[in-house]
Order: sequence, then structure tokens, then C-alpha cells
Amino acid sequence: MKPKKLKRLTPYNVVSMVMLCIVTIVFVFPFYWVITGSFKEQRVTIQLPPQWFPQNPTLDNYLTLFKQPALKWFLNSFLVAFISMALVCFVSTLAGYVLAKKRFYGGKLLFGIFVAAMALPKQVVLVPLVRLVSAWGFHNTLAAAILPAVGWPFGVFLMKQFSETIPTEMLEAAKIDGCNEWQIFYRVVLPMVKPGIGALAIFTFISAWNDYFMQLIMLSSRENLTLQLGIATMQAEFATNYGVLMAGATFSAIPIVLIFIIFQKSFTQGITMGSVKG
Repeated sequence: MKPKKLKRLTPYNVVSMVMLCIVTIVFVFPFYWVITGSFKEQRVTIQLPPQWFPQNPTLDNYLTLFKQPALKWFLNSFLVAFISMALVCFVSTLAGYVLAKKRFYGGKLLFGIFVAAMALPKQVVLVPLVRLVSAWGFHNTLAAAILPAVGWPFGVFLMKQFSETIPTEMLEAAKIDGCNEWQIFYRVVLPMVKPGIGALAIFTFISAWNDYFMQLIMLSSRENLTLQLGIATMQAEFATNYGVLMAGATFSAIPIVLIFIIFQKSFTQGITMGSVKG
């Protein structure tokens, strides 16, 4: 075997690596500060000059956090994020496939409405959503935080773009072989749009997990709070225990990291396919 040739070091490569290292440090440092701060005493978290690494690490912040119903809040957050992710992926994949591969009257208009809805902030549709959820009797339940996310316009838009890449000949061949619409969707469409589903799963989970505004409006009782809302209630008016808040932030970041690791391959493939298609 011939030895691999080393790439020639050029000023451009050196400057690029230095810039990438600086950007990486800038983005990673907040996570480092939150994680290390969760092991510091309250007086250390606010002292100047700051203590860059906890000299006397403690678990008191986590013990204080779990004296609250933090596990219940965590479970609520996980249920809201996971169920929202599953429903959005299922509904968006179906809708995207229909809009991309089925020709029906008003299809382009319907897709245009979805695209226009992407430009609307949540505050614009907040009052109708609250009235609708209240009329269904779901107010102050986890369903109130889940249902408004199911018809996410971005998810439909994303999956339509992926469904456009499916060759129509494959769908016709499956139909000739005797497959019905559900069999075509399950056996042909789903395997081909799997990268898009992986990317959408990450986007949806993170969006639902961090959706502080909608959950604040829809949930009120303490036992139904999500982790983000529960941590926010621990802030006092005149004194805030930043160590406990950092412990809560560290604890709440774990599911996001795990979801990204699980769907990382599909997410990378989805972004790559989207960039090539664009």
C-alpha cells in the first residue's frame, strides 16, 4: 500500500483552522459554563472574577432541583416533545407526499397556503388556538401543548420537497404490482424520504422541547408544567439561585443531545440531499 500523501499546509488552511477553532470555542463555551456552573455553590456562581472550573464541586444544586417535581416536569416535556415529533412526522410525510405526487383541484393553492402560513408568527394565531383548545376541553392538559404543533407548515413544506425526488415510475410500478395506496406509502415512499423524516424529527423535537411561549399559555397547573416552565418558576424576585438554574438547564439539554445523536445520520443525509436538490 502506498502511504497517503499529507496535504500541503497553506496559509489559507492555517487561517481557516484558526477561525474554525475560535468559532467552536465561542459556541461551546456557554455549554461549558452552564455544566460547570451546575456543580458550583451559589456564592461561587456570582463571584468576580469568575471561577472557570469548580474547585469544590457539589451536587447540592441537583439535589435542590429534584426536591421540586423535576422528574414529573421532565416527563411532561418528553411526552410533549416526543408525541409532537411523532405526529408531525406522520402527518407531514402524508401531506407532503400527497401534495407532491397527487394531482387534484386546488393542490397548488393549498400548498401556497402552507407556505404563507410559515411566515405567520405564533402570536398571530394564538387567540384562535386558545379558543379552539378550550372549546375541545383540552386547556391545561398536555394535549393543549401538543395539538397546535401537529399541522406545522414547515414540516409539510420540507416533506413535499423530499417527496418530489421520488420517481413517479416507481409509484406506478408498485401500483401495477397490486399495491394499494397505503402499501405504496409504506413500502416505497417512506424508505425514500427517511432522511427527510430524520431531519424533521430533530427540528420538531427541539422546537417542541423549547416551545416556552405556547406551553406558558396552554399550561397553568404546577403538575402539568414542562421542565422549562418549572425551572422558570424557581426564579425568585430578588434572589435567584443560578446554580440550580444551571443544573436545570444541563438536565434539560440531555434529551436534545440524545435525539441529535440518534438521528444524526439521517439529519446529515437530509441536509445534504436538500442542498444538492436546491
